[in-house]
Amino acid sequence: MSLPSDQMELREEEIRAHYDAAAVMLDGLDHTPRIAKPKVAPTTPERSPGIATRRRFRSTTPGLVTRSTARPEGVHLVDRIEGADGGDPLISPMQATVLHSLRRAIAIALSVGEGYAEATGLVALKRANLEGGLGKDKAAAFSELLAAESLVVLSVFANATAFFLAPHSSEVSVDIGAVEEVLTDNAGLALHGALWELDQEIATFVDVDEKLVPTVMAFAEQLMEKVALRAQTAPRLAPFTGANYRVEADDLTISGFTPSRAARGTKLTMSFKKPHQVVGNHIAKYQAMKLSKMLMAYDFDRKLNPFADLGGFIFTFMGDGMPGTGKTTLIQMMAGLIHGYCETAGYPFRYQNLSTESIDSYQGKSAQNAKAFINNVIDPNVIGFGTIDDIDQLAGKRGDRQSSAGQLEITAVLMESFAGANTVVRGNCTFGMFSNYPENVDDALRQRAGARFLVDGPITRDDYIDILNLLMGKNHDIPLGDFEPFAAQEIKRAVAKSFESHARPHEEGLVRVYERVSKDIGKLDTIAKLGTYLKGIQEADARFTGRAIKNITDAVKVRAMDFELPDEWMEEPDLFLFKDYDTKKGMIEELRQEITVDMVIQEINRYADSEFRYADKSDEAAIAQMVREFGLSEEAKRRYLEGKG
Repeated sequence: MSLPSDQMELREEEIRAHYDAAAVMLDGLDHTPRIAKPKVAPTTPERSPGIATRRRFRSTTPGLVTRSTARPEGVHLVDRIEGADGGDPLISPMQATVLHSLRRAIAIALSVGEGYAEATGLVALKRANLEGGLGKDKAAAFSELLAAESLVVLSVFANATAFFLAPHSSEVSVDIGAVEEVLTDNAGLALHGALWELDQEIATFVDVDEKLVPTVMAFAEQLMEKVALRAQTAPRLAPFTGANYRVEADDLTISGFTPSRAARGTKLTMSFKKPHQVVGNHIAKYQAMKLSKMLMAYDFDRKLNPFADLGGFIFTFMGDGMPGTGKTTLIQMMAGLIHGYCETAGYPFRYQNLSTESIDSYQGKSAQNAKAFINNVIDPNVIGFGTIDDIDQLAGKRGDRQSSAGQLEITAVLMESFAGANTVVRGNCTFGMFSNYPENVDDALRQRAGARFLVDGPITRDDYIDILNLLMGKNHDIPLGDFEPFAAQEIKRAVAKSFESHARPHEEGLVRVYERVSKDIGKLDTIAKLGTYLKGIQEADARFTGRAIKNITDAVKVRAMDFELPDEWMEEPDLFLFKDYDTKKGMIEELRQEITVDMVIQEINRYADSEFRYADKSDEAAIAQMVREFGLSEEAKRRYLEGKG
């Protein structure tokens, strides 16, 4: 099988060449911790009387030392793992799986590190240093390259370990805390420090076999996160971050410091809804249906979606409306559509909801939960759909005294993940935030929602007849009357009517701005006049910033993609889904429409209406709170004076 041009194959012989060195590290090594404090005292693992010692790994390479020279009190991960189940003399299948996974992960990490050293000239610098010929002018570069190689090797080791063990994970979870012994003197010392700390975690947390994989997985994920943070400011990492490594035997792709989780989908048990069962909510339903098909255009080889490349992809959206208007039904419809498309194409689909259970009283744990949610959904090896229902309860509003530390942690993670410096939109996933009270969501977080879905439920007489007819079911003989069921839910006609309604704004405050600007400059038919309208909105609401303009232009680009991919493209994957990236991109470009002034005005009004709606509710809520506090203050003063008298 040929690899995409931007991927480099890690050959199996290159990986297996490091198996002996990896086995030696697992067998035993000496390490004195520099940063982390030991959690357990060094001990020599005991064996039951009469049980023979296990076989040692031996090299087939002449001259290579492959027997551990570590002291008895050193790090012996093989012994630690074999003895982690209470002293059973036989190694369990899970222990064997973990040991084999660690050995292969170390070997892959050493192989990638070796490739990095060759690509950057570090091999020559190491040789010169050993021979005493490293000049002072090269010392700084040598030190930076050693540190970069250490980060590369640690990241790949942790990444591969988590990838190999992911299929063996269970509902059991272990919170090991932060990883501390991250050393960057050189790759060998870095791995020794990591294995020493892993040994400490296993000794501390694993008392039964069921906790072994969760502990090693937790360690690998914490190590990946710590190394990725270091890498943000470390120099000379471009040769690693700019390459994609492929291990064909394991179906593992290594793309910089991005986690490479095994491509496993989520088994969904929710009750799916068909589009006609979502009554009203025409624009929200239409955009959800379009987005479901957009996700399917993702190219697993290129790790990119043509819609994201062309500028018409919705990465984040906000769905708001009164209780009972159909937000949950919309989620069920969208998840069901994507799930069905993925089943047809044979793609792994992962759905996850971030719930209020993610808020934890332990410092940092809420952020970890939110980060795990994000990482599971953005995994480039799956089609992902992440939802955050009741986000006003989950994510805290900065400056609000009622927001807990855990809620504020979640807010920080979501803001960084949705529009941070390291956010990469590949087009394989989307995140939907839903709320009955969006005015209670932090302004900066809310503005990170690139699209707005007003979930207003049934509106017209036909909508109410349709929803009554739908919910009544069939166990009755009541005649329907002179009415064509679901004709009003015919999506194209309903959406066109909904979009046309935004030719003028709806919210009272925005109407005043629109009428004043139109009176001053006339019809909004040029870029300059549209910009003047936007400035008028900003003068009325200071929260209407440059990010709002970006969200509007993104929504306009989505409107340019105002077409649904044909159903037969989803039903017969060979027609579109299985085409190569460039072919899919060309097919989409042929369907793209020209942007019009009407589109721009409608999207400005849709977005600004939502902001004015949120602002009005937020202001009213703040006033009501102040009135309540004033009343409490007056009552407290009265009781104080009565008691004093």
